[in-house]
Amino acid sequence: MIRAIFFSIFDVHEGPKVLHQVPADSIAPSNTSSQTPLLHFPSVSSYIIPRPEYCSKLITFCTPAHRVLCQPVCLHSSTYPRNAYTFSIALVLDASTPFASYATVTLKLASLLQTLEEQSRFLSRDTSAPNTGKIYALCEILLEDLNNYCESMIPIDDSNTLNIKLFPTYPPPPPLFPHHVPLSTVRLESLTDPNWDLTMLRVLPHINGINSVKQISLLADADYKLVRKAIEHLLYYGCLLLLDIFSFSASYASTAELASFVEDTDMQEECAAYVAVPPVLSNSKASQSDPISGFQLVELYLKLRQGQTVKSFYVDNVEIVDRIDIRRFITFGVIKGFLYRVHRYAIATSQTSRRKRDNKIKSKQKAEEPTPAEFQIDATESERHQLQMEKFLDGTHCFDEICTELMIGERELMRRLKAFGDVQIICR
Repeated sequence: MIRAIFFSIFDVHEGPKVLHQVPADSIAPSNTSSQTPLLHFPSVSSYIIPRPEYCSKLITFCTPAHRVLCQPVCLHSSTYPRNAYTFSIALVLDASTPFASYATVTLKLASLLQTLEEQSRFLSRDTSAPNTGKIYALCEILLEDLNNYCESMIPIDDSNTLNIKLFPTYPPPPPLFPHHVPLSTVRLESLTDPNWDLTMLRVLPHINGINSVKQISLLADADYKLVRKAIEHLLYYGCLLLLDIFSFSASYASTAELASFVEDTDMQEECAAYVAVPPVLSNSKASQSDPISGFQLVELYLKLRQGQTVKSFYVDNVEIVDRIDIRRFITFGVIKGFLYRVHRYAIATSQTSRRKRDNKIKSKQKAEEPTPAEFQIDATESERHQLQMEKFLDGTHCFDEICTELMIGERELMRRLKAFGDVQIICR
């Protein structure tokens, strides 16, 4: 939130001087005012109206309670006293307020006022008393609009209009990998526009909480890098969540946050509505008239544990689970944070690592000493698979990532791991 906006100049007789301030007496109070100013202007005036070499640069500094942003401007002309006119419009924020978006506003304001001054002497010819006139009105409207609406449109004259918008600054999105599954949190179709990026328009129909980023790029017939950039853009603005690839061979376990789900009946009702199977798709006649209860949902979530696959969980609780969408059931727990995916990782043993180093040495020797074409032998399919697998066997790549990168299923992955040699599989 903007606490104050003030306009100051370098007066040839008085030096740095606050000409207009909103609210009144917030920066340089009058002699009759009892209000405490937000900052002591004489002690910071050298930053507001600095030497010419520091002008036309964004300046930001903090006092114990506030942050000030300004971009001083110094214009040189023989029409000005001392052949120069120096001014600055500054924004005062709380010290804890993120200021990245306000910095853009400050730069645009300084640029606009500089243009107006160069075109028509808009600032130097203003003879209004302090806290009156067009410049004061500009500061007043700007403060009110940005604090209340985060945007402002102010007509300056017949040919100039100030248009400013505060764009929120979000934290950077989480790292995005090919095996991640984006799930929309808003209706993306309602936000689309024919002028949107072509890749974005091709990607949106395939974001359904089932397809991974790699699958989306294939289905949309678009370059993976462009698809990734489009999804990162949606992640940045909070339009998507990232999930894992759903599989019946996957394993999930509950966290301590499950206690909040047990106590929250509203969340249980939300879950029941989210995971309910439409009557037409249900296999059981009883399930069509008997919706699942919150107690049954809690009981099901408590039965999920490490070492148990979704398939075995389904088989053990088929009478209840048959009445819900199992994928949505898992997804709801992951989104709310009381379920987590137990990933599997493959680690090569020391013997396998030595073989890996030997392969690198041999390949390097072959590259340095090329053999004649008649003596070259094509590597077998198993050798090619081993070369592909080696970079994933350091314990940092989960099965989802390996399967996605190699475009294979989990059964084929297990076959290749057995053929590779001594490999340990850990779950965490």
